[in-house]
Amino acid sequence: MKIGLFIPCYIDAFYPNTGIATLELLEKLGQDVDYPMNQTCCGQPMANSGCNSDAAAAEALFVKNFAKYDAIVMPSGSCTHHVRDNFDAIPQTDEVKHVRAHTYELVEFLHDILKVEDFPWAEFPHKVGLHNSCGTLRALRTASMSELGEPFFSKPMDLLKKVKGISFATPKRPDECCGFGGTFSVTEEAVSARMGYDKVRDHHEAGAEYIVSADTSCMIHQQGCAERNGVPIRFIHIAEILNGARA
Repeated sequence: MKIGLFIPCYIDAFYPNTGIATLELLEKLGQDVDYPMNQTCCGQPMANSGCNSDAAAAEALFVKNFAKYDAIVMPSGSCTHHVRDNFDAIPQTDEVKHVRAHTYELVEFLHDILKVEDFPWAEFPHKVGLHNSCGTLRALRTASMSELGEPFFSKPMDLLKKVKGISFATPKRPDECCGFGGTFSVTEEAVSARMGYDKVRDHHEAGAEYIVSADTSCMIHQQGCAERNGVPIRFIHIAEILNGARA
């Protein structure tokens, strides 16, 4: 299987270690990975803002870059959700349909496609609180939704439990939105900030040293809320832990 690795623009700009960890992890797992050098944005910010037609150029470039791969993998639930479910600013050619059907968020690719059973190089002797973004919960369905009262499952938790030394904190409201929501954090700044503060405080009071997530976008928001409100908690992407980061 030939994998095309997409690193979202915000990760490339603000959290490059997450992108590096994703590539290294896939290679450690024996995957044949390419990184198209002229990739940019998937178009999600424009679509989220209601400017769907303005996403067309970014979507077309994405397809041009990734149509030849057996799988497209990215460390972002929100970008995966956009490509898979909302990639409609351009004509739906066979290439576009292929890209939409073969795009995976990193956790689901490791859990569902590769079915990884062990990360022998990984050790993280810290207590973590897992944040599942609204997109991964309610669009990608990588974990159960508490509001449905369905049996518990969690693909990211399944993977993290394979890491030596890790332990987990359980917040009181684990599925509650952190308030980021893309442009929501701009248009509803005060509400968004309070939601972010409540989220990080919930994890901190549960004993978490780190908040770990598959969505760096949520962590950008939560990290800012934690720093402004003096909540002593750290943040890390799940790819970094599974790749062997210790702190």
